[in-house]
Amino acid sequence: MTHKFSSHSHAPGHKPLERKLPTYNKVFRWRVPEGQAEEPSTVEVAGTFSEWKKVPMPRAATGGWQLTLTIPAHRTHHYMFFADGTPVQDKHCDGLAIPHGAEEEQFAIATPRGPRVFMLFAQTK
Repeated sequence: MTHKFSSHSHAPGHKPLERKLPTYNKVFRWRVPEGQAEEPSTVEVAGTFSEWKKVPMPRAATGGWQLTLTIPAHRTHHYMFFADGTPVQDKHCDGLAIPHGAEEEQFAIATPRGPRVFMLFAQTK
């Protein structure tokens, strides 16, 4: 994603300045929880970084599912994993967050403190 800033010059053929927002690569990994016998046929991830569109996660050679996404830095993201379309736990998340808006609420998991989505803390390096 780029933000375009207008130039002070109006010379013909002069392009406006472009500034890229910082990004980083995040590796999402998910495995079938211990004690669960059946493996799902699909695993997906969705979050604020994908405008809550589900992104399929391929099977990893080492087992489980894994996907690397380039996402905007300097922002805390909310996300969820889905196994066969159902929200599932991520034991490696940075924390739990209260869902913001109807879109996030539809994907939230139930916890003793109410519905929650997973948090991915902002990367500032």
